[in-house]
Amino acid sequence: MTEQVLDPEDTDQATLINTIPPWVGPAFAVLAFGTAPWVVLLAARLPRHTTFTNYRTAWVGYDVGLMGALASTGYLAWRGRPQVALTSTVTATMLVVDAWFDVLTSAAGPARRQALALAGLVELPLAGACLWIARHAGQVIEHRAAALARRARRAEARATRQAQERDARRRRPAVRAGW
Repeated sequence: MTEQVLDPEDTDQATLINTIPPWVGPAFAVLAFGTAPWVVLLAARLPRHTTFTNYRTAWVGYDVGLMGALASTGYLAWRGRPQVALTSTVTATMLVVDAWFDVLTSAAGPARRQALALAGLVELPLAGACLWIARHAGQVIEHRAAALARRARRAEARATRQAQERDARRRRPAVRAGW
C-alpha cells in the first residue's frame, strides 16, 4: 500500500512512501487460500454435537474481553485518540463473532429467538457503529482537536485578561486614609 505523504523538507511536492511491504498482500492471499483445505477438513471431521467442560469459562472470558474492547473504544473515542480506529475495529469483530456463536450455539426455541433478537437489535448494530467509528476516526479526531484548540484559546484569553486586570490594579495609585 502506498500512501501520499508530504515531505516536511519540501512542502510543494508530495512524496510516496510505502507503508506496508509489498510481500504482505500476496502472503495473506496465500494464507487465505491455504486455509480452505483446513476448513474442508474441519467440516468433514468435527462432530455435529459436542459438550465440553469449559463452556461457561469460555463465554465469560470472551465477554470480559469484549467488555475491555468496548471500554477501550469508548475511552479512546472520548479522548480523541487515533488508536480508536484499531480498537473499534477489534470491538466490531468481537461483536460479530459473539453474535455468530450466540445464535449457532443456542438451543432451538426461545433461546435461539433471544440470541437472534440480541444479535439483530444490539450486537450487529453496535458492530456497525464501531466500523463507522473506525472509518471516520480521522474526522472525529479532527473535531476533537478543534474543540480542544477552542478551549485552549478561551483559557489563554481568560488568563491574559486576568493578568491585565491584575496589572491594572497594581498600577492604580493607592488611596490612603487621612491624606
